[in-house]
Amino acid sequence: MKKDIILAGVGGQGILSIAATIGMAAVDKGLYLKQAEVHGMSQQGGEVQSHLRLSDRPIASDLIPEGEADIILAVEPLESLKYLPWLAPEGWLITNTVPFKNISNYPHIDEVIARIKERKNHVAMDAESIAKNIGSVKATNIVVLGAAAPFLGIEYEAFEKALRNIFGRKGEEIVNMNLKALKSGQELATANN
Repeated sequence: MKKDIILAGVGGQGILSIAATIGMAAVDKGLYLKQAEVHGMSQQGGEVQSHLRLSDRPIASDLIPEGEADIILAVEPLESLKYLPWLAPEGWLITNTVPFKNISNYPHIDEVIARIKERKNHVAMDAESIAKNIGSVKATNIVVLGAAAPFLGIEYEAFEKALRNIFGRKGEEIVNMNLKALKSGQELATANN
């Protein structure tokens, strides 16, 4: 088993929580893990991206070569498009469709969505609205993670366990909200693919 994942978004959207959840689930399942340094996290609204590599064999490099990523998992739609050169031809693009307009020349969202839909394998969703309906827009990242879960090669229960561990100190209400967000994303992805 080998999965190369690019995580993308902007500062404050929870890319580190996604990486931590996937990483904890992978290590719990005995997989090897390498993660490239996350860039941009120190600036709210700045670009954030990370390479995350999982395998049942040792991994030599933490960087994913162009054209070989299995998944681009993005919490911001324009950020998802920046990494298309890294996506393998049969790779999956999983993204939120709600823009975080942190630049003055942000393209019209319809153009961004049209480019996303050009990909054969994609899941594009309004994860922000789903998260709001669950109880907090802060869970948008976990909705997107849930949509990627069927394609990550790790049992769904491992992600639930990881979320319990990561958010457990924040209380049962926060844990349950994140579990609902994960489930909502997973159900959306499996219903549409």
